[in-house]
Amino acid sequence: MSNAELATSYAALILADDGVDITADKLQTLIKAANVADVEPIWTSLFAKALEGKDVKDLLLNVGSGGGAAAAPSAGAAAAGGAAPAEEEAKEEKKEEAKEESDEDMGFGLFD
Repeated sequence: MSNAELATSYAALILADDGVDITADKLQTLIKAANVADVEPIWTSLFAKALEGKDVKDLLLNVGSGGGAAAAPSAGAAAAGGAAPAEEEAKEEKKEEAKEESDEDMGFGLFD
């Protein structure tokens, strides 16, 4: 991460901690007050747009929650119900194979 990104990240965290809305102008003001040089305005506007309408504290508290991925079943759940999805997949494969065999029975072979 570059100094510009770090400075903008820290400024956003400071604003979020104070309960202030995160805007590009406020980020830029904090960065200037901290005497951080060479921070282009694009960084502040990118961070402001990315965090617009989001609760930064909530984002930080839920970092490890893994909201986008499905949770892996525990060992007990795998023994009890983990075999069901595998059986469903096997049934689907058998159905697909049956369709392929029915095409051959009708005389539509690959080399006919």
